[in-house]
Amino acid sequence: MISRATIDQIFETARVEEVIGEFVQLKKSGSNFKGLSPFSDEKSPSFMVSPVKQIWKDFSSGKGGNAVSFLMEHEHYTYPEALKYLARKYNIEIEETKLDDNQKKALNERESMYVVSEYARDYFHDILLNNEQGRAIGLSYFKERGYREETIKKFQLGYALDEWEAFTKAALSKAYELKYLEKTGLTIVKEAQADGAKAKQFDRFKGRVLFPIHSMSGRVLGFGGRILTTTKKAAKYLNSPASEIYDKSKVLYGIYYAKQAIAKQDTCFLVEGYTDVITLHQAGIENVVSSSGTALTPDQIRLIKRLTPNITVLFDGDAAGIRASMRGIDLILEQDMNVRVLTFPDGDDPDSYAKKVSAEELSNYLYTKSQDFIQFKIGILMEEAQADPVKKADLVRDIIHSISVIPNRIQQEIYIKECANLMDMSEDVLFSNLAQQTAKKAQEVSGKPYTNSTQLEVVKTHKQQLLKINQLEKYEKEIVRILLLYGNQKADFENWVHETDMQGNKKLINKGKYQNLVAQEIYLSLQEDEIAFTNPLFQGVYNTIIDQFNQTQNIDPKALSRGEDIDLAEMVSDILMSDEKYTLSNWESRDIYIDSKESKVAKLVTDVVLNLRRILITEKIKEISQLAKTKKHTRDHIEEVINYNKLRELFSEILRRVVF
Repeated sequence: MISRATIDQIFETARVEEVIGEFVQLKKSGSNFKGLSPFSDEKSPSFMVSPVKQIWKDFSSGKGGNAVSFLMEHEHYTYPEALKYLARKYNIEIEETKLDDNQKKALNERESMYVVSEYARDYFHDILLNNEQGRAIGLSYFKERGYREETIKKFQLGYALDEWEAFTKAALSKAYELKYLEKTGLTIVKEAQADGAKAKQFDRFKGRVLFPIHSMSGRVLGFGGRILTTTKKAAKYLNSPASEIYDKSKVLYGIYYAKQAIAKQDTCFLVEGYTDVITLHQAGIENVVSSSGTALTPDQIRLIKRLTPNITVLFDGDAAGIRASMRGIDLILEQDMNVRVLTFPDGDDPDSYAKKVSAEELSNYLYTKSQDFIQFKIGILMEEAQADPVKKADLVRDIIHSISVIPNRIQQEIYIKECANLMDMSEDVLFSNLAQQTAKKAQEVSGKPYTNSTQLEVVKTHKQQLLKINQLEKYEKEIVRILLLYGNQKADFENWVHETDMQGNKKLINKGKYQNLVAQEIYLSLQEDEIAFTNPLFQGVYNTIIDQFNQTQNIDPKALSRGEDIDLAEMVSDILMSDEKYTLSNWESRDIYIDSKESKVAKLVTDVVLNLRRILITEKIKEISQLAKTKKHTRDHIEEVINYNKLRELFSEILRRVVF
């Protein structure tokens, strides 16, 4: 692991404007820089970089953070990879924390496997381009498929000589260890047998053209190999076996080359084979990846979800293949992603169709001819069902099953309405079937009976809880915002108290003002009622801020975004850069001025704290009232409710006096 001292040195040395300036054209704008968003297509700049705060904010996509989080978002590096990139850029020596022997061994094993894989990539690529056999067989094959030389070099395509030990001998001669050649699957080793047979070692991919498989950050994980001769004994395609660095269920072919285009276009085309990816990429469609012939997995889908919530699945014209592949659509829906489907005419697949039409026609077809998955699925299955009522009923259940896996309730309702229209059925019948399938799932999970009336009650309660959480989160986020922006400031707070006059009437009296640090005022106010936030992210940020404040009597927002939590960095930058967005349109030049909130910070604090406490007290009153209905300790409950109501009225009165 990279030491804390090195991480701090990287953050202190790296200049966010210099780092981002390598990827985005920035122009000076007052004390900041601005430019076009690298995450979306836009004509007016909405991307802001603050050298003073050392953060950035993209107002078009909502992303933001520091130099490290930019590299994680734009280049899709992991946190350690982003740190290492910056260390190289600024010539900072990386100091590793001490690892135990087992950790060192595991780290060295993985790194050695990566090194061997990268050597293999370079070796096979060199054979393809410079060896007589490689050029005559491998290079000729790729050129026959229409690949230009720059495409072959970009995807680092290769060829393994049709000899038993050519690669293995070359690797051993370069001092690469046999055990790592075996662990990566590049070399197959057969141990000596008891019957006297000698140990053997031979190349796994002999006589095949090779497609290196990269991680999101570009490291070589394994290979896919296609045989060029016709033999019944050998599989047409052969992949590297599972290893410590390669798990085919967690990898997508082409993701390294497609990641930026996917993020920018905000959609991903999913195909089946290596050649589909390369052909589309060469034709200008770079936001394309492949599951490499394996069944789609949740891990693969989550890789895409890191870049976009939108997937278009490209099918060829084979009906049986389409039906089999439709099972993967439900997995995509379960990940709360938007799915569209596209087929090709005349039995074409993405590779063959792309070679028949111009780049412009291909792009137009891909972006305009796709169907929503519901329309597509109904069209395919209805054709099979024809006039058979039993098959049509099965079709309905199949469609509803797909809708039931969608986490978003609003999307479910929209799809149900669309299905009712397309299949000429009653919405009530479809909603009823959806409720049954949802209830069945809940029963399987909980093991308890789940009736329709119970489901309606659960939905109602869920909506009430959601409304409550949304209200609380609004004030929780505002507390974090105030702490980050004004926590170190002093402010004059009103001292309001209830006093009883000679006639026994209670009045709210202003006892004057007292001065306090904003952070101290918020902390003491929330500590008084032991208030906990409902949003874990806001609670975590709040705890970090208060811990920092209690230790140093100062809040340093930059320190909050130095971890690998990209969501935290994004939230901090969103808050700190919230006022900067007005400079994008230069409002002052149009005689439009944004009010400063610094002078009203005491009122802001009073407003947010009292409103938060008011909502929590209201919920407490409801909870106690519900307990009172059981007729246990009723008198105590009523007295408690009366006291809470008085406190709520006090908060409301102070809010009316101070804020409005």
